[in-house]
Amino acid sequence: MGRYITVEPGINLFVEDINPAGRKTIFFIHGWPLNHNQFEYQYDVLPAMGYRCVSIDWRGYGNSDKPFTGYSFDRLADDVRIVVGALQLKDFTLAGHSTGGAIAIRYMARHQGFGVNKLVLIDAAAPSSLDKQTANEFITATLNDRPNMLHNLTNMFFFQLITGPFANWFMQMGLQAAGYATAAIMATLRDENVYSDLQKIDVPTLIVHGVHDKIVPFAKGQETSKLIKGSQLVPFQYSGHGPFWEERERFNQLLMQFVG
Repeated sequence: MGRYITVEPGINLFVEDINPAGRKTIFFIHGWPLNHNQFEYQYDVLPAMGYRCVSIDWRGYGNSDKPFTGYSFDRLADDVRIVVGALQLKDFTLAGHSTGGAIAIRYMARHQGFGVNKLVLIDAAAPSSLDKQTANEFITATLNDRPNMLHNLTNMFFFQLITGPFANWFMQMGLQAAGYATAAIMATLRDENVYSDLQKIDVPTLIVHGVHDKIVPFAKGQETSKLIKGSQLVPFQYSGHGPFWEERERFNQLLMQFVG
């Protein structure tokens, strides 16, 4: 059940809402440079088990409107807050992957975790983001040969072997974003971080991180876990940056167990 929600005058976000009658709600925030479809292998399972799955495409990505501005962590967290209000979500689990994890962390700090009773961080870009050199290389590649950048990113993303058709599907998600939005988020990752937000999180937090992650190293997950009081870090031994697909059965079971 896709719909659009206005987050600013003239700017509408695409929102997927699967099984609205579900007994518990999980709000997914995708990573860079993807969209809500990255969680396909959660949507295939969780609604059938009684969960409501809500997800958005960030501004500039997927089916959402693509303004030229508005790509700071504050603005992206504000977009999430507006969607939460529009859907009247309460007592839900917020689950963010990679940059989506950083957005989830900023949401928790900036909006006092409004409506959230549990937090899941999946290979989150935290507590600090990318170093300037790496980020600038991604920006240059994005603005000069974005398909090749996405091809190289896909090769880095997974630890397990992926098929050619899967790689093509994955790349197409990236190509649905605006090039300028893809570069703008990378600039945000270069210039901002969520380090000071972590101490403000006061809900049960599950941290899932691939041991072989080449994009956000596992050590980042360990550092984030130390900075969030009472958080639980679960290493995924056979995953890179994509445990939601690479070890999807284990990931889904762990998520359901955590959400309850």
